[in-house]
Amino acid sequence: MWRRNTAPIFVWKYLMSSKSRVNSLAGLAWVALLAGCAGLPQPQAPVERPAVRVEEQTPEAALRYYQGLGRTTPAELGRERSILAAVPQTPYTQLRLAMFLGHPRVLQDLGKGLALLDGVLKSNDPAAVPFHPLARLLADSYLERMKLEGQGEKLGQQLKDSQRKATELQEKLDGLANIERTLTPRPRAIRPEGVKR
Repeated sequence: MWRRNTAPIFVWKYLMSSKSRVNSLAGLAWVALLAGCAGLPQPQAPVERPAVRVEEQTPEAALRYYQGLGRTTPAELGRERSILAAVPQTPYTQLRLAMFLGHPRVLQDLGKGLALLDGVLKSNDPAAVPFHPLARLLADSYLERMKLEGQGEKLGQQLKDSQRKATELQEKLDGLANIERTLTPRPRAIRPEGVKR
């Protein structure tokens, strides 16, 4: 098997020994063609470039967003609040903002989150309709949480009232005990001698 650099020399010698001029010219052309092909770069496989991924705006993407909030740092959560306030308010963005406002790791505002969810639920925009089931689920959850928070506050107030009343009652009992200690003891009645009961 010939090496690339020796093949043109061999062909040249062969052609020069030939008596025919036509053959020599054809041979020269062939040698030039071989020499030119030897220097051409080998074709390479096309480089696959990653496609630019447009953010999905689906209920599944919204759920992944909510799960991701649990793994973000406080600084990232602060940036996320600013981003959500700045972007156009599409149904998807409103749903994400409502999720953000109801997440346990942020300063919650369930009332505002509920208002956003209500806007998504009342919208007949084709972009909002796929989010209706998720928005309804979140809205029900937020209403239940607000109800439980209200009950918790009511029970907390009742507990405070009970503690205050118990403290007042204890203070009254302590006051009565102090009064009793300050009273002079009553003299004991002396029975005359010889008197029998």
